[in-house]
Amino acid sequence: MHYENLGIFIKQKRSELNISLNQFAFSNDIDPAILSRIENLKQGVKVNILEKIARGFDKTPAEFLAEFEKANF
Repeated sequence: MHYENLGIFIKQKRSELNISLNQFAFSNDIDPAILSRIENLKQGVKVNILEKIARGFDKTPAEFLAEFEKANF
């Protein structure tokens, strides 16, 4: 599985919840600049950040990645 589009999926999921980047980042202890770079495909997602992002969507990292894989990005 290729994860280079994971940032686009994160942005889409966040937008579906109508949560701003800053709001999501601050409520999940993520630097907004890092989240922005991830969503704009300028930076990969490190495991510790993936854990925080998944938790922000009430999922485990495994559940979040499985959802991404099903979305066929």
